[in-house]
Amino acid sequence: MGDEPPIRSWRDLVRPELPMLGVATLALLGGSALTLVVPQSVKKLIDALATSGGSDALNAALKMLLALCVGVAILGFLRAWLYVYAGERVVARLRRSLFSRLLAREIAFFDQERTGDLISRLSADTGVLQNAVTANLSMTLRFLLQALGSVGVLFWTSTRLTLLMLAMVPFAAVGVALFARYVRKLSKKTQDALAAASTVAEEVFSNVRTVRSFAREGSEIDRYSVEVGEALSLGRRLALAYGSFQGVGSIAAFGSISLVLWYGGRLVMGGELSVGTLTSFMLYTFYLSFSLAALAGLYGDYQKAIGASQRVFQLLAQDTAMTSGMSSLVRVEGLVHFDQVVFAYPSRPDVRVIDHVDLTLEPGKVIALVGPSGGGKTTIAQLLSRFYDPSAGRVTLDGVDLRELDSTWLRKHIGLVSQEPVLFAMSLAENIRYGRHDATDADVIDAAKAANAHEFIAALPSGYDTQVGERGVRLSGGQRQRVAIARALLKDPKILLLDEATSALDAESEHLVQEALERLMKGRAVMVIAHRLSTVKNADLVVVIDHGRVVESGSHPALIQADGLYKRLVERQFVAA
Repeated sequence: MGDEPPIRSWRDLVRPELPMLGVATLALLGGSALTLVVPQSVKKLIDALATSGGSDALNAALKMLLALCVGVAILGFLRAWLYVYAGERVVARLRRSLFSRLLAREIAFFDQERTGDLISRLSADTGVLQNAVTANLSMTLRFLLQALGSVGVLFWTSTRLTLLMLAMVPFAAVGVALFARYVRKLSKKTQDALAAASTVAEEVFSNVRTVRSFAREGSEIDRYSVEVGEALSLGRRLALAYGSFQGVGSIAAFGSISLVLWYGGRLVMGGELSVGTLTSFMLYTFYLSFSLAALAGLYGDYQKAIGASQRVFQLLAQDTAMTSGMSSLVRVEGLVHFDQVVFAYPSRPDVRVIDHVDLTLEPGKVIALVGPSGGGKTTIAQLLSRFYDPSAGRVTLDGVDLRELDSTWLRKHIGLVSQEPVLFAMSLAENIRYGRHDATDADVIDAAKAANAHEFIAALPSGYDTQVGERGVRLSGGQRQRVAIARALLKDPKILLLDEATSALDAESEHLVQEALERLMKGRAVMVIAHRLSTVKNADLVVVIDHGRVVESGSHPALIQADGLYKRLVERQFVAA
């Protein structure tokens, strides 16, 4: 799956399915040809009845008609099966490509895009495209061939009747063009409105506890209803357009058929046509009318698909602003250096978050970053993980610029335990194994023991197979934290980033987590975003960050003696952080 070529256009998307589509098209051609022969069999059957041609002629006409029906059914099955299956494969490939493309984007992209909007692209937009490339594609080719074939046979049967019938076509063509343009605009607006509604729903469901704690259910329902109401309003206009088009189209179709019947009846009475020929002519007329009506409806669907595809292929065509390097180190020591680093978030390019920071993290040492909230501590950790690149300066690992290193390789050597660890809606074993996918069950258990997590896991009815729920909601804060530490232990990184993992825990949980963290920190280069005095006291170096600058650095006793910002933070027990 991962080695599939990138998809930039419909051509890239459909190319792998061309053999299957080729067979389906042959079945389509055969089925359409047999369908066009059916009225001729009906003509023979009626003429045999009208002229009393005998039972042999009647039986032969009936057998031919039945044989044609069976052939049409078999070829129709092959056509529908192969087209729909090929279409499903196309859409599955599109969804995989879009998902992988989105996942490869830089973190700054997700800072600016709404999650619900991206999910809408993956689900709603690709769902619209799914209809376009499955049943709709098959039906379009089928009805197009049927319409063209019917016109040819109609001219061959009676030129005068055909010209009379086709007199309505120019008016219909103009109506279809106007309808399609209107539908395309409305469809794009409708998809945007649905994406906005999806964004609201995703945001509310992700933060349902906050919504519930502030008793804001009513206002959130109102907010969602506004977005759905906008989509409904657009859908009402779309439905009105479809209804009007169908109504006018039906009047035109039945009017032209009535006119053909009247004039054809006069030709039969004048002896210029047989009853069977008029009947077959009318069947071809029904074929043509039905095909044109179906094509008009499908054209509207394709306008929807064009709007959806523009949104999807726009995402596929965008290149990531950050590119991965190609290098890797034979041996990682863990020496990290920030050299005159300057950084502003792409979403706020005018606000400098990091301002000429020089910082060194040595192997086997612990650096504690402290300072007021919003000072840039977390941003420094994110630059080390290469979630972002510096605006100026550079970050190096063992003397090599992070931009030269393979990003995937780099992050395999960096472990993160955050204040609010995120677990996936999987089992406990799968969450721990997320640190190293090839870990054995014994490795998982050893990591859980080292993280003080094995005891509570073993006490659960399903043990390591226990499902933790979305974001780990079925576990307590201390339990989630210990699972996250087990995950980091299993990864065995050279560099460890800790966003004070004990600040939100009770005393008992803090003791267990702190004990596990001490095991995790041994022998690694550790950067701690510190909120508690106990963590800072044990650090080899304390760095005070304020407004994106390093304003103080040194050991805990030395900084206390300096009587600066650090001392004030200690006196407040880092409440400001």
